Amino acid sequence: MGGTMDGTKQQRRGNTRQRIQDVALELFAEQGYEKTSLREIAERLDVTKAALYYHFKTKEEIIVSLFEDLTQPIQDLIEWGRGQPHTLETKREIVRRYSQALSHAEPLFRFMQENQATVRELRIGDSFKDRMRCLRDILLDPDAELVDQVRSVSALFTLHAGMFLLQDLEGDVEKKRAAVLEVALDQVTQAHEHARR
Repeated sequence: MGGTMDGTKQQRRGNTRQRIQDVALELFAEQGYEKTSLREIAERLDVTKAALYYHFKTKEEIIVSLFEDLTQPIQDLIEWGRGQPHTLETKREIVRRYSQALSHAEPLFRFMQENQATVRELRIGDSFKDRMRCLRDILLDPDAELVDQVRSVSALFTLHAGMFLLQDLEGDVEKKRAAVLEVALDQVTQAHEHARR
C-alpha cells in the first residue's frame, strides 16, 4: 500500500458508516458476497446488528452506498471536465485524476469484477457505464480521425487494465501505477497532437 492510501484509510476509520463499508467489502472478498450475512459483518465490526441496521438495512444497500461514495470523485471529475477548455492540459488532467479515483476505489472494482451477476442486478454497472460515456465525451475531439478517437478512449481503458492486469506482476504498486498512467497520458497526448496537424 502506498502512502496516499493510508491517509484515506485513516479518515475512513473514524466513520462508522465507512467502517461498515470497508469491513463488508473485506468479508465479501474473503468468502463471497452471497455467503456473507449482515450478522457476520456486525460481528467482525464488534457492533450489534441493530447498530449496523441503523446505517444499512441490507447488503445491497452497503454495496450501492460504496459505489456511490467511491465513484463520486468520477462524477466530480465529469462536472469539472465539462467546464474546462478542450485543451491537451485538460485531457491530461482528466486522465491523472481518473487514475487517482480508480486507485481509491480499487477494492470496489475488484468486487464488481468478481460479482458480475450482483452488479447487474443492482444496476451498478449501468451507472458506471454512463459515467464512462460522459468522460469519453469530454476526452474526444468529434472531428478527430477515428484512430485518434480510439486512442483517447483507450487511455481510460489502459487505466482499468492496469488496475487488474498488473496486480500479479512483480514490482512496486506505486511504480506500476505510474507506468500505467504514463502510457495513458501518452495516448491522449498522441491523439491530441495528431488532431492538431
